[in-house]
Amino acid sequence: MLEIKKFAAIDIGSNAIRLLISNVIVSEDREPQFKKSSLVRVPIRLGADVFVNEGIISDANITRMVNAMEAFKLLMNVHGVEKYKACATSAMREASNGLEVTEEILSKTGVKIDVIGGKEEAAIISSTDLNELIEGDNSYLYVDVGGGSTEFTLFSKGEIISSKSFKMGTVRLLSNKKSVNKEIFANVEKWIKKNTKDLKRVSLIGSGGNINKIFKMSGRAEGKPISFIYLNAQYQFLKNMSYDDRISELSLNPDRADVIIPATKIYLSAMKWSGARKIYVPKIGLSDGIIKTLYYNAL
Repeated sequence: MLEIKKFAAIDIGSNAIRLLISNVIVSEDREPQFKKSSLVRVPIRLGADVFVNEGIISDANITRMVNAMEAFKLLMNVHGVEKYKACATSAMREASNGLEVTEEILSKTGVKIDVIGGKEEAAIISSTDLNELIEGDNSYLYVDVGGGSTEFTLFSKGEIISSKSFKMGTVRLLSNKKSVNKEIFANVEKWIKKNTKDLKRVSLIGSGGNINKIFKMSGRAEGKPISFIYLNAQYQFLKNMSYDDRISELSLNPDRADVIIPATKIYLSAMKWSGARKIYVPKIGLSDGIIKTLYYNAL
């Protein structure tokens, strides 16, 4: 007998806020299937407040967040969602008024937001279905690039051997001074080289909206990797275009057209430091991990 459950995840990031609604198809003779039903993304850049504006989320963005949560609640009702979870990451956990914002949103909308730490974020992300990729003796460095932080998880022989969150997100990099970014990249380089030095045939697994966009632009078939050479060529191509041209000629969203540059640099750097020559893009992330966590915790 077939049973279909509906779960939703709200991901409150530093560059945007997303609502993912998924169908979980359950039958007796096979593993549950997680099928995306709807994905809504709203460009509320909290990181521009927190990483620049003295760590304070502005009144304007608080109002926009309240409106977004009200809209998400209506969409979840229409879809018949039975359970949801809202998680906020780097920008909210660093905001000096983060707690007050979550309390205001709960009071006005009834949506409870969990502000999660970097380690918990990495754990949720790594719970996503990577089995098809990480099986066998190969090693993989999973890189999830967000607006405020990047989560790195290293897999070898199907097991997690190390995981770490760094304050190296795309919005943060745009806001920081060059000297600060140089130091951050140096710390990440040290961690990656230390943790991959004894591994052979490391490949990257990339997640996040920017690498998904680059993968779509590549025209690659689903499941096929992007090479280091291709990604580097795309980086140079994008970097040499103006912000306006990235929007008008490549049809990038305005809040994607700037952050795609530092995001691509992070993936390229991780490939260089780990010796990876290819990157897989399975289109999974925090929202998918939240959905899985909701389902398995409900059993």
